[in-house]
Amino acid sequence: MEAGKPNQTPSKKPGATTMEDVLVALHETKEEREVRIRRLFDFFDSSKLGFLDDRQIEKGLTLLRIPPKYKYARDLLRVCDSNRDGRVDYEEFRRYMDAKELELYMIFKAIDVQRNDDICPEELSLALVKAGIEIEDKELASFMEHVDKDKNGTITFQEWRDFLLLHPHEATVENIYHHWERVCLIDIGEQPVIPDGISTHAQRSKLLLAGGLAGAVSRTATAPLDRLKVALQVERSKAGVVPTVKKIWREDKLLGFFRGNGLNVTKVAPESAIKFAAYEMLKPIIGGGDGEIGTKGRLLAGGLAGAVAQTAIYPMDLVKTRLQTCVSELGKTPNLWKLTKGIWVQEGPRAFYKGLYPSLLGIVPYAGIDLSAYETLKDLSRTYIHEEPGPLVQLGCGMTSGALGASCVYPLQVVRTRMQADSSKTSMRQEFLKTLKGEGVRGFYRGIFPNLFKVIPSASISYLVYEAMKKNLALD
Repeated sequence: MEAGKPNQTPSKKPGATTMEDVLVALHETKEEREVRIRRLFDFFDSSKLGFLDDRQIEKGLTLLRIPPKYKYARDLLRVCDSNRDGRVDYEEFRRYMDAKELELYMIFKAIDVQRNDDICPEELSLALVKAGIEIEDKELASFMEHVDKDKNGTITFQEWRDFLLLHPHEATVENIYHHWERVCLIDIGEQPVIPDGISTHAQRSKLLLAGGLAGAVSRTATAPLDRLKVALQVERSKAGVVPTVKKIWREDKLLGFFRGNGLNVTKVAPESAIKFAAYEMLKPIIGGGDGEIGTKGRLLAGGLAGAVAQTAIYPMDLVKTRLQTCVSELGKTPNLWKLTKGIWVQEGPRAFYKGLYPSLLGIVPYAGIDLSAYETLKDLSRTYIHEEPGPLVQLGCGMTSGALGASCVYPLQVVRTRMQADSSKTSMRQEFLKTLKGEGVRGFYRGIFPNLFKVIPSASISYLVYEAMKKNLALD
């Protein structure tokens, strides 16, 4: 392994290792190995059918305490079932064992840089770092402790094989680490507040890139709906969607529907960076010494991190709203610099934080509803589709969770937007009462239909782009 190449996985050299080497490492004869594999097959074939199906494999994996939600049974069946008849006979099972043990021995040798036939903590840590995975000492110790069955401080090939033999995915350092993380440590999970796997385990720059690109693409694609939503939110008279669309077109033509999108996209990167940094700082505080925060802890940490990020970039959000709601002069779009300077001079620096309170109040409820709905829908898809959700399923999950979360906190969003657009001094309570008295409850839902039409593609595009970027950047 070469130093100075942090994203490199230990290389495997096809053809350099044979099954004879594996037998020597395991201290087994061919006959002893055959008996061991037969016993393992019989363990899964508890019904004595002479073959394995997904039900038997899942039952066996459950007895081995592998969480069924990861659906290794389906993956294992697919990898073993070479003739694609939906079942695995003993010969197919043994061929899988041959290939898997050979693969595991090759990666074992690659990590064992000292060539002393075991893996010590320093070698494992080095392999993880070269694969772009930063791991704390206590987690490294936990990894070693779980795999090192005889507790002598090193991992033999037999221990390595026992831990990974039934893991059907390719044996790379990244996959091995995430297998341990999922099965033995915690379920990091995916969440819309902080994208999947945001922790010291992942390469933050890649995650920032994935999240930033996903946000930029989704915001640009839905910019016309965002402009329409804001225009309807600040309108206190009974203006419909069609008249508002005509008004925007009349004033600025097509470009009018993208007014403010530059600011909207620009704030994605700093908002994500601040959110990620705050999340990392909050995790140990919320989780305590062990750092395990669980689902509720992730929600709280993500919500607080979102509040910090929202506060930091809020002036940009207010300027965007003013830019979208001010009237064009002689068909010309308002100058961004003059508009910002005017707010500073005429209203003072505090004006850039108008509407911050209702904005912050909506963050945690929205995140909680969105996260819960998205995770629940993904789990349901795994249960009924029996495989990892594909792009279409992710699209449906993103649509539903995004729309539900946005609808629940929409009244706060209306109050915030009206406070942002109003140049006079008004409090959240005053704006709330003014809307309630003047327009009733319906006033708090002005523009909700364009907002739902915006949220559905926005959330869906974000999830799809982010998932695609994770795969391309090897973040899964």
